[in-house]
This record gives sequence, C-alpha cells and structure tokens, in this order.
Amino acid sequence: MSAQKFETERTRMVDRQIAARGIHDPRILQAFKTVQRHEFVPVEYQSDAYDDCPLPIGYGQTISQPYIVALMTSNLHLQGTEKVLEIGTGSGYQAAILAELSGEVHTVELVPELASRARERLSLYTNVYCHLADGSLGWPEASPYDGIMVTAAAPQTPKALLAQLVENGRLVIPVGGRGFQKLEVWQKRGQAFTTESIVHVAFVPLRGEEGWDKKDP
Repeated sequence: MSAQKFETERTRMVDRQIAARGIHDPRILQAFKTVQRHEFVPVEYQSDAYDDCPLPIGYGQTISQPYIVALMTSNLHLQGTEKVLEIGTGSGYQAAILAELSGEVHTVELVPELASRARERLSLYTNVYCHLADGSLGWPEASPYDGIMVTAAAPQTPKALLAQLVENGRLVIPVGGRGFQKLEVWQKRGQAFTTESIVHVAFVPLRGEEGWDKKDP
C-alpha cells in the first residue's frame, strides 16, 4: 500500500472511528493523524492497520482498537506538559500517541522481544523512555505521574500504581475478569480516590505481581 493510501486510510480512521464517536479534542485528533499506526503492526497486518479493530502483534498480545486508544487517552485530560506512565508497551503505538500529547512518557513492557521492538520504533521520540519490567508495579524510579494508563486487564486496580499518582492525577485501567472488563478512571483526591466506570472492554491480562500470575495460561 502506498504512503498516500495509508494517509487516506488514517484520515478516514480519525473521522469515522474517533471523531464520529464523540472525541473532538483537536490535539488528540491531530495525534492520531500524525502517528502512523501501520508502522506499529506486523507487516502482514499493515493493510488492516486502520480498521476498526484490534490486531495481533505476537506473544499473545494485541494493538488496541483505535477508538479505545483514543478513549483511554482522552480520559487522561492531557494538556501537553504532563509526565505519563504507560503499563504494557506492546507495539509502542499508544506510547507514540502519548508522546505527541504530553511532556514525558515512561512505558513498561514485560515481554523482552516486544520491549526491544517498541524501543526501536519509538527511538525518534526524545520524550519516551522504555523500560523492561513488571508493569503491575509501575515504574517508581520516575514517579509521581500526572497520568497512568494501563493497556492490559487487571483483576483489581494495583495499589502500586495508585501510589505513583500526583494529587489530582488520573489512572485509566481495564479492571475485571478474563475476557471482559470495565474501563475505569481513578483520580487522586488527597488520601482518597474517586473512580468512574466508562465502558465495557476486552483486554489481554495484565501479568505480574499485582496482575494475573504471569505463569497462568
């Protein structure tokens, strides 16, 4: 597929899948027009990169549906200067979107091969830092964070992540059982948190100490 065709498909994706579903922040729409999603999927799926669906990226992981990426991003309420933590780097697409919208992004991946590939893809972003680690524990070395996004489903919200939020910081995370979850938004208010359920979703499991046991099938 030509570069022009990819650009046309990307614009259509933004118009029909994101803006048409109620996400109108011009900064978010521009980020999705800028980041080339086809560069973040395996070659055999590049022709499907701008379809309204998740796609496999290997090792039992997926790149999320574009609308869900946009919805989760919008719920961080980014203005451009924030420090953000992403749990579950995957292909690196979500980190690239966050890099367009915030000041500093730390992204954590458990699978070495995915971490290595994402680090290469994200090398053009000077504000993205890729880490190989147990993301269910966050990345305390750079905390606290204005926003935290988790791109895998947790059985419950990890306390380690809540502890790494600044005052009024926001955490977006899918929580629930295997197969289906609720997308939740947490916000720190002093020593307490508010929480809101946004929509039902289906994510791969969050592995690690505060997620699903990484040895589970």
